[in-house]
Amino acid sequence: MSSQNVYILGIESSCDDTSAAILCNDRVLSNVVASQKIHEQYGGVVPELASRAHQQNIVPVIDQAIKQAGITKEDLTAIAFTRGPGLMGSLLVGTSFAKSLALALDIPLIDVNHMQAHILAHFIDEEGFDKPEFPFLALTISGGHTQVVKVTNHFDMEIIGETIDDAVGEAFDKSAKILGLPYPGGPLVDKYAQLGNPKAFPFTKPRVDGLNFSFSGLKTGILYFVQKQLKENPNFIEENLHDVCASIQYTIINILIDKLKKASKETGIKSIAIGGGVSANSGIRKALKEGEFKYGWKTFVPKFEYTTDNAAMIGIVGYLKYLQQDFTDMSIVAKARIKF
Repeated sequence: MSSQNVYILGIESSCDDTSAAILCNDRVLSNVVASQKIHEQYGGVVPELASRAHQQNIVPVIDQAIKQAGITKEDLTAIAFTRGPGLMGSLLVGTSFAKSLALALDIPLIDVNHMQAHILAHFIDEEGFDKPEFPFLALTISGGHTQVVKVTNHFDMEIIGETIDDAVGEAFDKSAKILGLPYPGGPLVDKYAQLGNPKAFPFTKPRVDGLNFSFSGLKTGILYFVQKQLKENPNFIEENLHDVCASIQYTIINILIDKLKKASKETGIKSIAIGGGVSANSGIRKALKEGEFKYGWKTFVPKFEYTTDNAAMIGIVGYLKYLQQDFTDMSIVAKARIKF
């Protein structure tokens, strides 16, 4: 390989954020994200509206990313894009644009697994953030996924535990909806939890074999609990919001940490990394750091801007694949569901 700088354009469009990033080798020069506010009034992401918004956003977002990086499109070495998993209509926008631009510039095209990218975001060269050494365990937590992954090298990953029903992000958002909080409610649960008593209201933790998770039963338990309390006191939520949020968050964090403890014990691996949108949660970050003292873990928490969907994480996978000359061709298609 030449010692020349490699410039990667990363494109992310798997859900409701349109993002483009420019990386010079493993350093981020720009990372532009356009969020879509339109979904808030519907209480969740509307796929058709998301794909239309991507079409409106993708050109200005990529243009801004290139300008912020101080380069031109002719300087690009390769283009990396999210192939899946995600919403099909959203993925099609990013995939089609990436293929067209790579063809026009006659440069390599690199497909990226979105969930692998959440893990490999830890390998972005960022001041003050260490890169995990192999092997390590990765907890990927988002609105659509909850997984414990054994990572042996950059592209040797094995899912050793995952949710059998709902993802942890959905548990946060649906709990917030039950409490009458606006979408997306997960960050609000985290915000109010910091003001409440986490042991005020005990919720039952689901029993699931092995390293798998389940959150549907917890959601139902929270729904029935709130309905019962509202019958007795119509002002229950208003009077106890902070304590309820703290209790929900405490229960969810305990579920996650218990499985991580078990995974660490079974594999003998004490390096733990987290990734995905829910890893922005302050309670989860705090619990993971406490694990360093309680269980002898070495933990890795990504920079906040690399937790939610972003193109910098797509770009770093693109760079790592570029080093291996692992390119795809124009026959590549987006896939809503994709094997890890």
